[in-house]
Amino acid sequence: MHTLYACLGSGNCFKPWLALQQLGQPVRVELIDVLKGEQKSDGYLRINPDGVVPFLRTDSGRGIGESNAMLWFIAEGTHLMPDNAEDRAEALQWMFFEQSKLEPYISPARFFTTILPDQREARKDDIAAWQALAAGGLARLNAHLSNRTYMLSSGYSVADIAVFGYVHVLEEAGLSLADYPSIALWIDAVRETAGFQPLAELGQADLRAA
Repeated sequence: MHTLYACLGSGNCFKPWLALQQLGQPVRVELIDVLKGEQKSDGYLRINPDGVVPFLRTDSGRGIGESNAMLWFIAEGTHLMPDNAEDRAEALQWMFFEQSKLEPYISPARFFTTILPDQREARKDDIAAWQALAAGGLARLNAHLSNRTYMLSSGYSVADIAVFGYVHVLEEAGLSLADYPSIALWIDAVRETAGFQPLAELGQADLRAA
């Protein structure tokens, strides 16, 4: 059984967990409280010397870092992996886009807006800058989704899960989903896919994680 080291509320931790849930693959979730600094504890550093989450320990004992690398590993040989080389390349394109144009801005804006709201006022200039940077990536994503249901024309895939991780909580970053109607429709479509589990369920015991 795989073991996923994760923290509650994290879009990056959510991505591999969601893929495993939708594939019905068993996983043991070990929660790490990053607000308490548990990711830098001696015990966790022995598991992952980089001291970050998520981190996946596969059933063979090998460790994998980086949420999108975990997704790619989990999706291998399943319906979440596109069938042909061009679609796989496009999936990677959007996974790289997510980590360079979306997550670096939505994640910190959300952190200081919703997760640590007591610091919102002190970080208001940073939040505004992150929101402005996120808006460009979101506009590009919204345009891409204007004539399709999922990220790839071939159907729901690992690319959707990668992008969904933080985009679906963009309002918690102080952004408005009303500005991105095609993204809103896509979020609804992802939530309707088989086996979908919401971010709030991450870390909760269920039959697949037992």
